Amino acid sequence: MKNLFVVGALAAVVGSAHAFCGFYVGKADANLFNEASQVIVVRDGDKTVVSMLNDYKGELKEFAIVVPVPAVLQKGQINVGDKKTFDRLDAYSAPRLAEYYDPNPCDRRQYEMMRKDMAGSAVPAAASAPMAAKALGVTVEASYTVGEYDIVILSATQSDGLETWLKQSGYRIPANSAKALAPYIRQNMKFFVARVNLAEQAKTGFQMLRPLQFAYESEKFMLPIRLGMVNANGPQDLIAYMLTKNGRVETSNYRTVKLPANMDLPVFLKQGDEFRNFYKSMFGEQAKKEGYRAVFTEYFWDMGWCDPCAADPLSPDELRKAGVFWVGAPNGDAQPMPQPGQPRIMPRPPMPGGAQPVMLTRLHVRYTPETFPEDLMFQETKDRQNFQTRYVLRHPAKVEPNACPEAKPYLDGVVKRQESEAQQLATLTGGDINVIRKKLTLPPMPPQKPWWDGLWK
Repeated sequence: MKNLFVVGALAAVVGSAHAFCGFYVGKADANLFNEASQVIVVRDGDKTVVSMLNDYKGELKEFAIVVPVPAVLQKGQINVGDKKTFDRLDAYSAPRLAEYYDPNPCDRRQYEMMRKDMAGSAVPAAASAPMAAKALGVTVEASYTVGEYDIVILSATQSDGLETWLKQSGYRIPANSAKALAPYIRQNMKFFVARVNLAEQAKTGFQMLRPLQFAYESEKFMLPIRLGMVNANGPQDLIAYMLTKNGRVETSNYRTVKLPANMDLPVFLKQGDEFRNFYKSMFGEQAKKEGYRAVFTEYFWDMGWCDPCAADPLSPDELRKAGVFWVGAPNGDAQPMPQPGQPRIMPRPPMPGGAQPVMLTRLHVRYTPETFPEDLMFQETKDRQNFQTRYVLRHPAKVEPNACPEAKPYLDGVVKRQESEAQQLATLTGGDINVIRKKLTLPPMPPQKPWWDGLWK
């Protein structure tokens, strides 16, 4: 996997509530996109906590990560997190599939209620002698060992010098890294550099690297992605879980658009991997239509409830582990990463109804160096309208055409509905409508008598 902040080939750097009802039957999680980086960004005011999931596969001695940060970080601002936090956020916010079952059209009262509900829910990425750090314009501002990571915080005055220092210090980085580092040096940013301490890693008992977390203060609400493009081989995916207090998060320097959602699709998507394949194709088609120049919103909701739920909302303890510093802290003023030995902070009671003062925006972007020449800049909006990438399956009722006067018109409507669902699927994914039609399953029809049978009896 190519991590978001990779330097080197290694891994361095809709309506009202009733409209969302239905039975949850499946989801398309982040693992669907094999090359997707995942990050958690917690933000309130100028306080930010970033968690990075390092799904690195290879020799651990060759792993390194370089991340631009706005200031020199103290050891207490750095933490080794838990991958389960990413798994929980992914499961809670994943695109989902819901299903409904049509009532029997011969039950007039129930059928009329179903028709009203449908109307309300329809929504059309040979060495010379080493030069000293000072001669290269590099300053080692701090160094720590945190968990299984050896970490240094660097400042630099020249990108070529920083590239040389990293190579001389054993960080395997690709050619032309200096060009990607230069913009951050011009902004006087520092560099968070981590690699695996093999002895410490062996003590953890973990087979995979745990996420790195760091907390800092900055007026800029941003995520650096340009370093991850140094060794990019084609478009890369990024899934960002944005946790804020008040409203939906969007990018301020790129278009942020909501993916097509809340649409009726053929019921065969419930079978096997059909839904996962659909979502992967659909996202690829939508990214291509936008020229890989847009950031997509996949989910926005608070931590109070969901409908239908792909997973339970995160608990206050889980949110705290994600870096949400205002949950479980009196007055919301506690430091994001308290120093060891500080007094334990007693959690405050949850909001009425069990809701947490946390809004989750899930953003998904597929990008290239040409289409995303700038880092992602964000802003928290005042929008609190719930949104989820939900797709609906409507199972037809099993009824004979002559069971009641309403039966035949209902069955005729099912045929038209299934054709509309097939057309919708083809449009979203760019698929072949004829292949889709072959997968459709119509309601079972009893044998029909010839029209003339019994004509003279």
